[in-house]
Amino acid sequence: MQRAYKIGDIIVATAGRDEKRIFVVMSVIDELYVCIADGKTRRVENPKKKKIKHLKLIRQTDPKFIDSLLKNGKYSNSALRKALGEYKKSLEESDNS
Repeated sequence: MQRAYKIGDIIVATAGRDEKRIFVVMSVIDELYVCIADGKTRRVENPKKKKIKHLKLIRQTDPKFIDSLLKNGKYSNSALRKALGEYKKSLEESDNS
């Protein structure tokens, strides 16, 4: 059985042209699909519909992370890029330690 993803979860794609790229779950369609975005190639206005079986959870929803993404009640691409960039940087620093 697949894990139920939530809005704001940080995931990595495990299949397709997006493989090994980090995204954020923007919406949950049903038990098989979610919409993901990274603010760059997959923008908030046009998220990618992706099967859950092709995703791997990296980090569960963090309320502070969600709050940092919201601007005027909507997600912004720049905030999404910045948040994912900071997260990737923290991963690299922990790998180098």
